[in-house]
Amino acid sequence: MSANDQIFAPGPDTDVALRHAFGRFGTGVTVITTRSEIGPLGFTANSFSSVSLNPALVLWSLANASRRHDAFAKAAHYSIHVLTDKQADMALHFATKGDGFDVYPHETDAHGVPLLRDCLARFDCTHYAAHPAGDHSIIVGRVTQVALGEGAGLAFDQGLYGRFKAF
Repeated sequence: MSANDQIFAPGPDTDVALRHAFGRFGTGVTVITTRSEIGPLGFTANSFSSVSLNPALVLWSLANASRRHDAFAKAAHYSIHVLTDKQADMALHFATKGDGFDVYPHETDAHGVPLLRDCLARFDCTHYAAHPAGDHSIIVGRVTQVALGEGAGLAFDQGLYGRFKAF
C-alpha cells in the first residue's frame, strides 16, 4: 500500500470498488455440476477452497440472486471441476448458462451428476452444510472421491482468464 492508494469503507456507494478490490485476489477456476429437478446444471465459481482433511471438506459460495442458487444449495450430490488453462471457454459457458452439457464431453455418475472430462482435478461431494453469508450462501461439501488430471490450472485475476507463470 502507498500514500496514493484509494481508501474506502465497504457500503452501497462503494460496491463497484469493493468488487474490484476482491478481484485483485487471483484464484483458480472451477465448474460445479449437479443434477436438479430440471436436469443437469453447471456453475462457474472461483470461490472454491479446501476446509479440512479429516473429514475431507471443501467450500464455495453462490450468490443468493443466482437463478441456480436453490438447485445447488439443496443438492445432495455435486462435483467440483478444477479447470485447466485450456478450458476458459468452458468457464465462460457455465458462467452464463447453467445447461448446454452437450457442448462438452462428460459422463454422468450414479447420482445423475455430470462429470466433465479433461479437468485438472475433480472433487465429488455430498452436501455437508449451507450457511447464509450476506448476499451469498457458503456451501460446504464432504469429498467422497477425487480424480486427478494433468496440465496447468486456469487462473482468474482482475476479470481476466489466464495461466499462472512461476518466476
